[in-house]
Amino acid sequence: MTKATTTLIGLGDNDAQFNVYIGNRPDFDFRVSDDNVHPMSKGEIYACGQACGNGWRKVFNVYAKLVFACASERLGTKEYHCWQDYRNQKLLQLKSGTSLMFTPPSFAVPAAPAPPAVHIIMGRTYANSLNLPHGLTWLDNEFAINHEHQIIVCPYFDYRQLSNIKIIRLVELIAELNSKKGPS
Repeated sequence: MTKATTTLIGLGDNDAQFNVYIGNRPDFDFRVSDDNVHPMSKGEIYACGQACGNGWRKVFNVYAKLVFACASERLGTKEYHCWQDYRNQKLLQLKSGTSLMFTPPSFAVPAAPAPPAVHIIMGRTYANSLNLPHGLTWLDNEFAINHEHQIIVCPYFDYRQLSNIKIIRLVELIAELNSKKGPS
């Protein structure tokens, strides 16, 4: 699907292959401008949680638990003993392979071939507000998948909405996407 290119705004690695999209943005000065993806530095996740409250701590914690559960060589999680260490030392940092995007995903055809990226959209309500490509299949009331564009819709990153059991299901869906995209 070709779509007009939009400016991407978010946190993490500008070349991320693991992208999470959220419909809100913390009221925190990440030095995010209106035209970039800001790599976080050590301590910023903690500072944001302190300044913005428990909801944002949960978002970062669930994100770290998810990536850590994927046990990915490419995302470098295997060098950490626990998800907390991964969160504090690598999540959303430069060359982490992860991003948290505050703008909707863009599915424009890239100028140069790039490895397929996984796009995780947080929450059914937010997903329904987006102009997502055709082919999104709802598996139930909480999860949807589109293999062609590597999209998964899942519950919001909160302990009650995306529990540990649902994180395991999301990891299985990510593995399913990765198995169907071919060699990378």
